[in-house]
Amino acid sequence: MKRILSILTVIVLTTLLSTPRAMAGNDDRRGTAGAAELLINPWARSSGWGGINNANGRGIDAFFSNIAGLSFVEKTEFAYTNTMWLGGKSGMLSAASINAFGLAIRLGDAGVLGAYVMSMGFGDIDRTEVGSPEAGSNGTFSPTLMNLNVGFAYSFSTAIHGGANIKVISESTDNVTATGVAIDAGIQYLTGENDEFKFGISLKNIGPALSFSGTGMSFTTINDAGNPMTVEFRSAEMELPTCLNIGASYDFMFEKWNQRLTIAANFTSNAFLRDYYGLGFEYSLLDDRFMARAAYVYQAGLLQDADRATANAGLSAGASVNIPLKKDGGPSFSIDYAYRSAYNMKGSHSIGATIKF
Repeated sequence: MKRILSILTVIVLTTLLSTPRAMAGNDDRRGTAGAAELLINPWARSSGWGGINNANGRGIDAFFSNIAGLSFVEKTEFAYTNTMWLGGKSGMLSAASINAFGLAIRLGDAGVLGAYVMSMGFGDIDRTEVGSPEAGSNGTFSPTLMNLNVGFAYSFSTAIHGGANIKVISESTDNVTATGVAIDAGIQYLTGENDEFKFGISLKNIGPALSFSGTGMSFTTINDAGNPMTVEFRSAEMELPTCLNIGASYDFMFEKWNQRLTIAANFTSNAFLRDYYGLGFEYSLLDDRFMARAAYVYQAGLLQDADRATANAGLSAGASVNIPLKKDGGPSFSIDYAYRSAYNMKGSHSIGATIKF
C-alpha cells in the first residue's frame, strides 16, 4: 500500500515540476483554455464552501474538491444536484442549468469506486447567419457541455487517503463536437488526537488539448473556375484548464449539543487564470444533523471593475440538513443548498440531495 502511495505522490510531483509554466497563474494566457466547465463545481455542499474544502471534502462532493475524499464513503452513496447557473433562465445566459448525478460504492475495507456525470445546458439559442443575422429567422440550436467521471479512492491508513479520477469531456451542438480526456489526482492527510487537522493537495484537469470538428466547421463556396467546392476550417487546439489546489482545515469540537466548527483555507494555482485564495468555515450541530457554511474566494483585481478577471469569485454560502432514516444510525437522507455570488451577473443557486445506505 505504501508503494502505491509513493507512486501517486511521485506522479503528482513530477507533473508539477515538469509543467512550471502551467502552474504559474499566467495572466498572459488568460481565456485561452478550453473546457472551462471543468472549473465549475456541480455539487451543492462543496459549492457552499466555495470549492475550498480541498482538505476536508468527503463523499461524492469530493469528486470536485479532492478525489481522495471519496474514500470516506461508508457503504453506498447517491447524490444529485441541480444548479441555476448565473441566475438560470432569469440570468444573462438563457436557461443555463447544470445537473449532476453521482454514485459511489465501497469495495472492501479501504477502496471506494465512484462515478458521476455532469451536464450543462443553455436552452434554445437563436441561430444567426451572415446572410440572415435576424434572430428567429434561422431556427435555434442547443449547446450541451458534459463530462463523465470515474474515480477510485483508497485509504492507505487511517491518516493517509489518495485517489484518482478519469473524466471524458464532451462539448457539442447539432453539427460541431469536441471530445477529450483528463485526469485528476489527490491526497488527503489527517493528524491530531481526533483527526482534527487535515491537509489536502489535488491536481486537476491534466490531459491533451481539445479541438472542434463536424459539418459546422465547413461551408460551400465557388472557386475561381466557377465550380462548387466545400471548404473545411481547422479548429485551433485548446488546452485544458489545469489547476493545483493546496488546502488545510482544522476542527474545533464542543461536547454540548455535539457541535463542530471547521475552519478551512485553500490556495488554487490556475494555469490559465489568476490564482485563487479562499477562506471559509462550517458550523455543525447535533452530529452533523444541521450544517451551515460560508467562504470567501479572492483573486487579484477582484474588487476593481477595471482589473476583475472573473465573475465567479467572492462570497459563497450554504446549509445542509441530514435526516437519519433509522434511529440506530445507518441510512440517511440529506438536503443541501448553496449560493454563489457573481460580479455583474446574477448569482448561482444549487440544491441537491444525498442518500447514504
